Amino acid sequence: MSDAFNPADGTRVSYQEIGTGPTIILVHGTGLSRAMWRGLGYTKVLKQQFHVVSLDLRGHGHSDKPHDESAYRMDLLVGDVLAVLDVVGVRSAHYFGYSAGARLGFSLIASNSQRIDSFTSAGGTYRALTGQLDSIFYPGYAQDLMQGGMSEFLQRWGEAEGLAIDPQTTAAFMANDPVALRAFLRKGENDSGLTEVQLQAVEVPTLLFAGSEDPMRYEDSQRAAQLMPNARFEALAGRSHGKTLMPAPPLLDEFKTFVASIEGRRA
Repeated sequence: MSDAFNPADGTRVSYQEIGTGPTIILVHGTGLSRAMWRGLGYTKVLKQQFHVVSLDLRGHGHSDKPHDESAYRMDLLVGDVLAVLDVVGVRSAHYFGYSAGARLGFSLIASNSQRIDSFTSAGGTYRALTGQLDSIFYPGYAQDLMQGGMSEFLQRWGEAEGLAIDPQTTAAFMANDPVALRAFLRKGENDSGLTEVQLQAVEVPTLLFAGSEDPMRYEDSQRAAQLMPNARFEALAGRSHGKTLMPAPPLLDEFKTFVASIEGRRA
């Protein structure tokens, strides 16, 4: 485990690297941490062929957890990723993001395309999040995080889903600072996202995954694939937002083939 520091505000970003080969940077979703990639089996497979760098978003895991919403501006989140790439000595990398990590990836390829060799979005969106988080969690989730704490949030989220939240996700969310997580979510809801015109200008090779039971992200991913000149969409039949990455083998096979094709063209 190592640290990078964002030069814009000094925030510490915790990361880990393993394996050799072309660099892949893995970025998790809201309330999770880089440990999710190991728990779901992604790191074990990818480290056999790649230099795998996984980070904890600010407000998560072992990274700093500021309580001020302004600390979660998208430009600062983008700067965190660039700071990690700089520290590990990598000019550019293949980027794989899930949910919030994918949303960050869209902003990254729009603003710093020269640092990204390819972009893979799993359950992501380029649009503003207004109203989407209530759909993913439940209406009133932010108030529960502030007043009832993480346990009440998880209980009500499970009730909204119709089943208890799985132990791995529960453990990841319980490790968070509720105030920092709420600030992260609230700032995310106010982020404007990318316009379709901006998306049309992005030439980074892009692979978009979304589950058929994740209607907002499915529609957004399909639309992104239509707009972006070098993008394609892969539907994940029967998967909800929370199950986008599970089981891992179909995504890993598609992702490795995608990256290999890009590396082959660069050779």
